[in-house]
Amino acid sequence: MSGMSSKALWIVIGVILVPCIVVPLLVGLYDRTDPTLFGFPFFFWFQFLLIIVVTSLTGFCYWLSLIAERKKREEHGIEGRA
Repeated sequence: MSGMSSKALWIVIGVILVPCIVVPLLVGLYDRTDPTLFGFPFFFWFQFLLIIVVTSLTGFCYWLSLIAERKKREEHGIEGRA
């Protein structure tokens, strides 16, 4: 991450977030009952798994965005947070 520019980091953030938006919209991917997990049909437990995965990826992207903003400020010679 240290060698990447702020623009490259924003591209990485976008690439990471695209599946977080697209996969939940592909209902045909998880519109079935088998396999079940602890009595829950696949449809339900896959959505719960998506919540955990998407939340984790969003948090990671937030962390990357903080690094990208810091790099942008360093590139432009701006000090502190505004």
